[in-house]
Amino acid sequence: GYAEACLDGRREAGPTRAPAHGDFAQLAARPGGAASLLPAAERSPGPAPPWRGRGCPQGAAGPCAAVCSAPRCCSACGSARSCGAPGPGPRPAAPRRAQPPGRPRRTCRPRPARPRGASRRRVTYVRSGRRAPPGGRGSGPPEPGCCAPRGPPRRKGPRWHIDLQPWAGPAQSLDEEALRFLRYISTTQIACNHISTDSLATDSSPAKKPWSVCLDDRFGLAHQIRNKQCRLYSLGLGSDDTHFEVRMADEGCEVHRFDPSVNSAHVLESQRLWFHRLSVDWRDPHPAVAAQKLHSNARKLGTILNEFGHHKIDVLKADLESAEWKVLENLILEDVLGQIGQLIFEIHLHWPGFEVSGSDSSVVRFWYSLLKELELKDFRLFHSYKDLSKPQLFLKKDIFNASSCYILSWVNTRWK
Repeated sequence: GYAEACLDGRREAGPTRAPAHGDFAQLAARPGGAASLLPAAERSPGPAPPWRGRGCPQGAAGPCAAVCSAPRCCSACGSARSCGAPGPGPRPAAPRRAQPPGRPRRTCRPRPARPRGASRRRVTYVRSGRRAPPGGRGSGPPEPGCCAPRGPPRRKGPRWHIDLQPWAGPAQSLDEEALRFLRYISTTQIACNHISTDSLATDSSPAKKPWSVCLDDRFGLAHQIRNKQCRLYSLGLGSDDTHFEVRMADEGCEVHRFDPSVNSAHVLESQRLWFHRLSVDWRDPHPAVAAQKLHSNARKLGTILNEFGHHKIDVLKADLESAEWKVLENLILEDVLGQIGQLIFEIHLHWPGFEVSGSDSSVVRFWYSLLKELELKDFRLFHSYKDLSKPQLFLKKDIFNASSCYILSWVNTRWK
């Protein structure tokens, strides 16, 4: 063992053997007790310390008296006294092994001195969350909790891509995908008894598009309009057609028009129609680019909602000139659709759209998968308009008697 010996007031380290607690019983039987091992100058005839029963030698004095002034378990080794770590009391005497004749006595190597300022290495053990089986610490399965989780498992973290629908047919051809997609956008999924559309107005013209909203009482928009509490977001890119926004503002809705082509932000129609020089994008600007521009003019819809402090949008209208597919994908992935009551989107089919690539059949499959995601979010198509004034092109091909532009309107059936 390693002992710190107190000699002449100095602390020295030496390879000495720390006797067991049973050794003091033998030392005490000798004349003078354990103090007989100390030099004569360090012996003291004073009374025994109160912790004598804990193994401190009788008559401790001199340099070691200060060390033994604490309730430590002390021992004697040769002509020096060594004090070890504190203990609860004397241990029972351990049996001593007989030394075989002729074998040299073992000595302990001294530990290397620790440099000043060095600290011991501390290891933290983290207790596992598993519970041992009732029979003991076996390798059985962990005990189940008291209550099973309810509902479907939660999705961890953000979604990075949408789930593509299966192919329309085994051939994975454009004809199969296009026919399924065109049939889907031409068939309404829910009946709306009160559709408000500008195509029924007396001053309608071919330049005006039928932006339709459902005013059935079960969906709540009519109630919000009557109470002057509805909110409309309009997303555009360089379009001067704002008759729908003006009409909704006249009805008492709070209307926000986002268009990067306007000269400056301003307010019209008795403070109910706000024009913002912003473009709703499917991504926020890079932080390095945003740091150089004090007022960036492109943001995601979720970012705009947070900045404006708006938690709900009764109607979202979008005419983004082929950017609608990526914006719609962003709304799905970031779960913004739950904050929207009705969607009115103009979709363009003459080319894949911004940042949408692949074969023609895979592009149409991607479009179809996006619209099916809306259905999974409880949105139902209640109005479909085919714009015959636009070129009849489908992915740059004059096929299927399809138009290059459709206006689709959905309602959130869970909207309150």
